[in-house]
Amino acid sequence: MDFDRLNRRTFIAASLAAATAACAPQTAKPTLSKMGVGLFSLPKMLELDFAGAIAMLAKLGYKEVETFGPYEFSDPQQIANWAKVVPSLGFAGSGFFGKTLAEVKAIMRDNGMTVPSMHTDIHTLQSRMGPLAEAAKALGATYVTLPAIPDEFRKDLDGYRRTADLFNSIGENAVKNGVKFGYHNHGYGLKPMADGTVPLDLLLERTDPAKVLLEMDVFWTVAGGADPVSYIKKHSGRYRMFHLKDMKTIRTFSGDGGGPDQWIPLFESMTHLGDGAIDVKAIIEAAKANGAEHFFVEQDRAADPKAQLGASAEYLKGLGFG
Repeated sequence: MDFDRLNRRTFIAASLAAATAACAPQTAKPTLSKMGVGLFSLPKMLELDFAGAIAMLAKLGYKEVETFGPYEFSDPQQIANWAKVVPSLGFAGSGFFGKTLAEVKAIMRDNGMTVPSMHTDIHTLQSRMGPLAEAAKALGATYVTLPAIPDEFRKDLDGYRRTADLFNSIGENAVKNGVKFGYHNHGYGLKPMADGTVPLDLLLERTDPAKVLLEMDVFWTVAGGADPVSYIKKHSGRYRMFHLKDMKTIRTFSGDGGGPDQWIPLFESMTHLGDGAIDVKAIIEAAKANGAEHFFVEQDRAADPKAQLGASAEYLKGLGFG
């Protein structure tokens, strides 16, 4: 065998391969460029014309939506609780707004929309995981997400410890049913309790990162006096979803953020993206670098959904979303 000739051939082949690789286009990393929207931003419009509202969102450039309950299969206790607050909301619809699951799926498909997450409640997560997971999978959703911890679960640190145990159980059951459990924070639990422990920190320390994932609401995180970027980095990989909304001027709760008397005064400061003082761009950059999967614009019960959600969409397009 002519080893010198073989070595020359090997060298030439290696050189050609290296040159080809250098000239070839590099595979782009995922840009997470899909804009999402939380449907609690426009419940009245959905109640009046569900298909029309979804079509409007699609025309603004949104590609993903997050639903909110209760649904027809939700725990009866939650359905009863919802009925009690309906008079103060100004709308009665929720879930699929009277549409069948098949109809909702068709409307989303026809408008190029996907449904990555469904907001639900603690009772349904405990007692109706099977039907919830079935609906989620039918829509293509990955996450069944708790939007708030009930008042009675968070009166003290022992309550948060019990909640952590419950979250682990729910998360395990979600996995068994083929979905993932997410927790969406509000502004409570971000200030230290009597012994200096921050309840949210306790909750995150005591829950299994593989079973309990997170959705950050940036407005309420700021309102609670916390730094969103710090939490994203500290718990890298856990914050998979984000609710994006802006705050006209930075304000925090006068107390612990635990009740309506704390939340209601801050609603007047909620605004569309780019119209406030929250560094939304920095939060999005940190989120993308630490495991984010979905971004949902949410401006709770926007007075003019088309204008306000449209303004947020334009802001996100300026950051490379489409």
